[in-house]
Amino acid sequence: MDFTSTRRMFALRFASVLSALGFGAGLPTNSAAQSSAGQPASGIRKLNAEGKPGGEKDIIMPVVVHNGLIYVSGQGAHDSREPIEWTIESHTTMVMDKIKKMVEIGGGTTDTILQANVFLVKIEHWDGMHKVFSTYFPHGGPSRTTVAVAALPGDSLVEINCIAAAARK
Repeated sequence: MDFTSTRRMFALRFASVLSALGFGAGLPTNSAAQSSAGQPASGIRKLNAEGKPGGEKDIIMPVVVHNGLIYVSGQGAHDSREPIEWTIESHTTMVMDKIKKMVEIGGGTTDTILQANVFLVKIEHWDGMHKVFSTYFPHGGPSRTTVAVAALPGDSLVEINCIAAAARK
């Protein structure tokens, strides 16, 4: 066994011992961690695309705010036009407009976006995506990772998720 495996095994065994001794039994669970205002005691806010708190049937929330950070789930173009009319520039504009809206719902701006992940269906689309992407960051952009993938939901040519700092609560 290498050192990493040994450390991992120790951590798992130590956690099991603590659990068996009853440590952690008094910690609140997700269902019990609600404050009197309906806000999670953990300070996590899960918001839908309209900025309203998510319901119990919402599986994926587009905006999650925690500890001063805004997490925006992957936003795609989901273009309703004929595929022949799709361009990476139009899809990137649609996606970045959604990203901007979601970050604002969480209390930030495009200037507070810290990190973005960009998924392209073709790496050849990088130049067109980058040209549009950069127009949303006149004061300098976030750190970014861009990768090509086999396909995206809704036949989008691009999908972007990000993490931003909340400028307000």
